[in-house]
Amino acid sequence: MNHKEKIALIFGVTGQDGSYLARFLLGKQYRVVGVSRGSDPASSPNLCSLGINRDVELITADLVDFHSVLQVIDKIKPDEIYNLAGQSSVSLSFRQPIETMKSFVMGMLNILEAVRTVDSTIKVLNTASTECFGNNGVNIVHENTPFNPQSPYATAKISTYWQIVNYRETYGMYLCTGIMSNHESPLRPEFYVTRKIVAAACRIAENKQKTLELGDLNIIRDWGWAPEYVEGMWTMLQHEVPDDYIIATGKSHSLKKFVELVFKEVGLNWENHVSYSSDFVRPADIATMYVDPSKASNVLKWKSKVSFNELIKKLVNAELEQL
Repeated sequence: MNHKEKIALIFGVTGQDGSYLARFLLGKQYRVVGVSRGSDPASSPNLCSLGINRDVELITADLVDFHSVLQVIDKIKPDEIYNLAGQSSVSLSFRQPIETMKSFVMGMLNILEAVRTVDSTIKVLNTASTECFGNNGVNIVHENTPFNPQSPYATAKISTYWQIVNYRETYGMYLCTGIMSNHESPLRPEFYVTRKIVAAACRIAENKQKTLELGDLNIIRDWGWAPEYVEGMWTMLQHEVPDDYIIATGKSHSLKKFVELVFKEVGLNWENHVSYSSDFVRPADIATMYVDPSKASNVLKWKSKVSFNELIKKLVNAELEQL
């Protein structure tokens, strides 16, 4: 019996998550179509580094333009849509709040309306963030924890979450939100603090840089491995009933510990090379983040396998290979 080839449409395919997701879906024998705003998405360094730039069909569209989104969805007629596009830096959202809000809120709304118009049976995956929960002290957050945004980024993501809930309940559409904890990989740009730390430590070890300036090292986050997290996204859309899930490791660490392990991996004592700078302190920030991903584990049978120490080793080894 011949099974119909599944088609996935990925908005934001050239980013970290989009690239890893595209590779994962290709491995599942999907036809993968990626949307990018860039004039030449085929030259994406992320897709090239994963060796899939020739396997992903790339089209250019503007997510904040409804007619552009409608045309793409009507042309491709995908089985699944993954919305991974938007201004994804929390720090940058304070400097670009309008762009951040537009990219997420209007982008998600355009996709939902286009799907409702073209084919309301298309499954849609939206991504939110554990940043949406804000400061909860030592309390562990879960899917029913009230949102309390501390940034324009989190505020925008919360809006997309409620858009999904509203369209799902109102129109009976298959819509899910993955509430993602921090997840890293070698594909992160260097303006993300994790990549900044890893790149700096490796350069310092190679005598190509002397010092590293950072902000608050006492913040606590749940850090995971991005290639695992995109599998969690896919798994959500395979479940019989659409719902929202936290994707996380369930284990949190301080940024200081992250720095310490990265420098230790390259044979250095971080205290000899890292200094504090108030320039890297956000106007508002979350002090601690402890996350419970048990719903995804129990319902979807998805669970993070890469430990914090393994994550550090993967990031450092990949960085050293690039030097």
